[in-house]
Amino acid sequence: QVHLVESGGGLVQAGGSLKLSCAASGSIIRVNAMGWYRQAPGKQRELVAAIFSGGSTNYADSVKGRFTISIDNVKNTVFLQMNSLKAEDTAVYYCNGPRWASYGWGQGTQVTVSS
Repeated sequence: QVHLVESGGGLVQAGGSLKLSCAASGSIIRVNAMGWYRQAPGKQRELVAAIFSGGSTNYADSVKGRFTISIDNVKNTVFLQMNSLKAEDTAVYYCNGPRWASYGWGQGTQVTVSS
């Protein structure tokens, strides 16, 4: 069983930055491909960024150019650097597999952007 713990969320003004972290532990040898998802109130959970083995990345159009996903394979931690935040980025952010939920969901981390 893989355990995911997200952190780094908070309240930030529009235009600000936050860096999220997701630590994976349990029955996983090494994390080399992960994704960041978010769920806003009343909306479905969506994949916003993914990183694959070899380092290639994909981003949702809504965050392209503003968010950067990275991974520390040794520490089994994936990061999401979020810049130029907008009110519409407000959501609970989760990490999981790079294309779909390969693992159980963590508790997520709340990001609130004030306009």
